[in-house]
This record gives sequence, C-alpha cells and structure tokens, in this order.
Amino acid sequence: MSSFAEFMNRREAAAEAYSRGRSDQVEQLTSESEPSTFFGPDGKVVTGRSPIIESFRAGASHFGPDGESRLEILQSAEGDDIAYWCGIQRAILDMDGRAVAMDLRVTELFRREDGEWKLVHRHADFLRD
Repeated sequence: MSSFAEFMNRREAAAEAYSRGRSDQVEQLTSESEPSTFFGPDGKVVTGRSPIIESFRAGASHFGPDGESRLEILQSAEGDDIAYWCGIQRAILDMDGRAVAMDLRVTELFRREDGEWKLVHRHADFLRD
C-alpha cells in the first residue's frame, strides 16, 4: 500500500503522459467503482468510468508528443480511504505543431480501492489572471 505522497508521483507522471497525447496512465488511475465524475474545462459533467475514460481519450487525442505538464499542489491531504489535492496544472501542449500554454485550476479526489489510490473526481477549469 503506497502513501498518498508516493501515489502523487505516479499522478504527476500520468499528467505528463497525457500532455503528450497518451491517456493510458490516467485511465489506470481512474476508479473502477461508482460513483465517479469528471468536470472538464469544456464545462461538461461526465459520470461513470466508461464515459470518463472516453473523455480522457478524446482530450489526449488533441495533443502531440512534445507536450509537458507539471502540477503545482497548493494543498493536499489523505485520510483512511480518501485523499485530495488542489492547485494549478501548468501545461505546454503540442497542438498541430504549435506550443499552446494551458493552465488549469484543478481539484482531484481519490478513494483507496483494494489498497490503491484511484481517481474518483476531477474538476478542472481554465485559470484566469
């Protein structure tokens, strides 16, 4: 059973892979139990594992291999079977050969399932100056 701090290293790597067009690592971290939700930057509300995975795949498909991402964690905590982090995700995305900056305000909630942390809710919207 990994600590939440150790898990967040995996979460950061999954965000980096996503910014390079690969959703597989984020998919592996996503809960297989209900309820689960995703409030994406497009303003939609997505519920249930399958639709969330589809949304992650569709989003990642817009990004080329030269993207990068880093998480600025403003606060985080873990309890027995629940944990969260919130902060800013700063990304430079490769979109059609152009570098596009995308900074998101993010809150993610995780639930321990079979000894592993799993993403059960993500809320991300655009950071405004």
